Amino acid sequence: MLEYLTTDLLWWHWVVFGLILITTEIFLGTFLMLGLGVAAMIVGIMDLLFFFALNTELFLWIVLSLLSIIIWFKYLKDVNIDHTGQSNYSLDTQGIVVEPIEAYGRGKVKFDTPVLGNTIWHATSKEDIPAGSRIKIVEIKGQLIVVEAL
Repeated sequence: MLEYLTTDLLWWHWVVFGLILITTEIFLGTFLMLGLGVAAMIVGIMDLLFFFALNTELFLWIVLSLLSIIIWFKYLKDVNIDHTGQSNYSLDTQGIVVEPIEAYGRGKVKFDTPVLGNTIWHATSKEDIPAGSRIKIVEIKGQLIVVEAL
């Protein structure tokens, strides 16, 4: 088998392999196979120009594949987090009490940054919190936010 690969593996086999990998990317949507497919196509083109041995071709494909994966995760993957709208709160979000909150009762709080798209929310607490006190989110239960004093 290895003898067959070393004698009969041609440059266009790499190109077809690359096209197969790129085609599988259509069904996966991760962009991982895209880099592997492009790496295989580059190896095929380099083999057409310079005729490498199988070991060299495999080494080039592995190096180019790893390089594409590193580039994808380090530079191309979108890691920007939108700080507007409904997905920018955290349990450490702080605010101030606008209407006093009685223990296990409701009051209103105003957060420094929008929580789920709004800055003023009805909130509850396990303790009494007077108006003007600084608070932070402990938990979100549907439309009600559980807070505690800082």
